[in-house]
Amino acid sequence: MKKEERPRTATIERSTAETDISLSLTIDGSGKSSISTGVGFLDHMLTLFSVHGSFDLSVSATGDLEVDDHHTVEDIGICLGQAFYNGLGDKGGINRYGFSYVPMDETLARVVVDFSNRPYLHYGVDLSDQKVGTFDTILAKEFLRALALHGGMTLHVDLVHGENAHHIIEAVFKALGRAVNEATALREGSTAVLSSKGSL
Repeated sequence: MKKEERPRTATIERSTAETDISLSLTIDGSGKSSISTGVGFLDHMLTLFSVHGSFDLSVSATGDLEVDDHHTVEDIGICLGQAFYNGLGDKGGINRYGFSYVPMDETLARVVVDFSNRPYLHYGVDLSDQKVGTFDTILAKEFLRALALHGGMTLHVDLVHGENAHHIIEAVFKALGRAVNEATALREGSTAVLSSKGSL
């Protein structure tokens, strides 16, 4: 499949009173990553997202972790969403839709994405554990909400079944990478936007 002439890359810089973030994304990558956010579990999840989505991703972040991880996690979601939004341009030629089921031991997660420019998150993941190590598990939802909002994605995330919170969140991020990879892939021989309206 031919790549479009313009490299599908983006660099986002975000600096607030709460966080300072530099993020670079290559959509047509090979799964290389360099992640340093100060939140170890998020580093692990973003590495998985990069590998399983075949995206090259670099993230350097500092934040007010003495308060908690919330601002850092949410703001990185914002930056990653903006990177996809900018990197895809008018979304001409992309599949637009992607989905993936990913198992991990007792867990099965499903992620479905539409780069529709109509941001929405459905998060059907019920976690009994509030922590994975020091990570607040509710922050996975906050990350995905920010990603969907700023990436122009309709994003549906569902836990089919599972018990272990680490396995569940890991399966979600792997499935997210695979679904976004499918949705952003270029259709053979087409540069048109996949919409009856002619634009997204």
